[in-house]
Amino acid sequence: MSAQSTTPSRVSVVIPVRDDAVALRGCLARLAAQSVVPLEIIVVDNGSTDDSAAVALAGGARVVEELRPGVGAAAACGYDAARGDVIARCDADSRVPVDWVARIADAFAHDAALDAITGPGRFHDVPAPWAGLASVAYAFGTFVVAGAAIGNVPLWGSNMALRRSAWTAIAHRATRDDADVHDDLDVAMRLGPAARIRFDPRMRVSAEGRIFRSRDDVRRRVSVAMRTFRRNWAEGGSPGRRWARRLSPSRLRRVRG
Repeated sequence: MSAQSTTPSRVSVVIPVRDDAVALRGCLARLAAQSVVPLEIIVVDNGSTDDSAAVALAGGARVVEELRPGVGAAAACGYDAARGDVIARCDADSRVPVDWVARIADAFAHDAALDAITGPGRFHDVPAPWAGLASVAYAFGTFVVAGAAIGNVPLWGSNMALRRSAWTAIAHRATRDDADVHDDLDVAMRLGPAARIRFDPRMRVSAEGRIFRSRDDVRRRVSVAMRTFRRNWAEGGSPGRRWARRLSPSRLRRVRG
């Protein structure tokens, strides 16, 4: 394990929670062991009835409360409260490696044009014979299918970060009033096809495979994704229009430059 830096990075970590005390305790322990110390950890309590807030405080996090239901409202509240130049986001069940914050800080430090970054994951609670297949299937649906629909790299809420200036630019448009929208996908679509969003295959975490617990969970995940697509297509243009903007000569020149 790398030696821990005593100088905090300018990375704020946001974790939206609702009745996630058990998983949150482990997540905070992993964040405490990071090779680069985050500037702060913000736990957004989204109406928990368990001791999530107490666990967060005991783990050194700052707790903010968001009573509007839904991860979108909770995550946005955390982003608004963040003080760092970069805002990292994970979930209570995310198991981040020791270099997670360091990798995020380094990516933004070395690419001034980078708006957001995300990476893949593995489901640690899926039985071994199926874990690899489940991870590949989820990655294909998230990063390939959804990527085609939004005209950019989708963000995965269990493992993502964005520059605070990028969030500030879209904060007033982000969906906060609809619990049936994927907040991470919504943020990626609000950033738009011209945003510089990077997928880093080395920025890997593991998480719970909640989507695979039942067919109803899978159907709900797909239904919420489609709702997120339609809402953003109506406001920001169809997939075709998004790809046209992404592949425009002026945008490509900025990326290459």
